[in-house]
Amino acid sequence: MYTLDTNAIIYFLQGDVSAVSVLQPIFYGDDALYISTITELELFSFSKLTSLDVMRMEGFLLTVVILALDSRIARTAGALRRVYRLETPDSIIAATALLTGTTLLTRNVKDFTGVSSLNIRPI
Repeated sequence: MYTLDTNAIIYFLQGDVSAVSVLQPIFYGDDALYISTITELELFSFSKLTSLDVMRMEGFLLTVVILALDSRIARTAGALRRVYRLETPDSIIAATALLTGTTLLTRNVKDFTGVSSLNIRPI
């Protein structure tokens, strides 16, 4: 089971070779894929999105479980932000991975440095 960081989805949808080589086998497997609602927000916040980009993201989002920011995730994210000085979006994504017991797939491993309890797989 995996939680996807926003950048993992972006690189995959752009056809980045290293992202596709890691993610494609996962997508064809039986593993559950999670994203946080903060990832959904980040995906749709880019100022240069085309209608094709939006369609591709919407299609992609149909293949994952989107977890809303609830009190449990918020409190865990707050603790991660306080202890490890993570940015708010990163703390929410990390909390989502921790609370689902999943591996975080990300290109930005350094953003999560120090969170020893977080299982990270770089793409």
